[in-house]
Amino acid sequence: MRKPPRLYFSLRSPFSWMAVRQLEERVPNAQDLIEYIPFFEPDAISSKALEEQGGEFHYVAMSKAKHLYILNDTKRLSQKYGYPMKWPIDKGDEWWELPHLAWIKAKELGVHRAYYTAAMAARWERGEDICDRDTLRRVCAEAGLDAEALVNAPEEAHIREAGVQALMRVYEDDVFGVPYFKVGRHRFWGLDRLDDFVTTLEEALATAASKAA
Repeated sequence: MRKPPRLYFSLRSPFSWMAVRQLEERVPNAQDLIEYIPFFEPDAISSKALEEQGGEFHYVAMSKAKHLYILNDTKRLSQKYGYPMKWPIDKGDEWWELPHLAWIKAKELGVHRAYYTAAMAARWERGEDICDRDTLRRVCAEAGLDAEALVNAPEEAHIREAGVQALMRVYEDDVFGVPYFKVGRHRFWGLDRLDDFVTTLEEALATAASKAA
């Protein structure tokens, strides 16, 4: 494979949360095989930088009807998978830059797996606001991570730039929602496409292995 398979994920989305969990249960070494790229709504600073590089953000806010459907759908799915879940109350002005840039910082520090696990447990199992700096600081500290380094990630210029580059990848790959998977020319959107992605991934890995032999 010329480029590694990609997974666009979001700390905001319940479908992304469940898809990543399902994927890693089925493919334990997924993070070694797949490039994880964060998908998040940019704030004013990142939006400006994204536009200056010729990009834009494709996501469109959902309607109330769709939101209510998702509430019911995620409850059904979490029960199906046996995942404890407490729906967080988002007010609509959440700063999604914070937890996602913290993930990029955590990756730089080599602790992104522990950070992701802690952040997802906080948001989806306890219903906590991980866009609040004090809450995220506590979540990181309780996980034994460098809380100050992570919550201050948005103030680091190179982390900001890494976030913009992730958003450019989102733009260039025409990603409009998560989870979004890509293997070569094959694209899959949504939790219900996970089976197809895994099958295509396994086929691509087998082909690459045979060529290397």
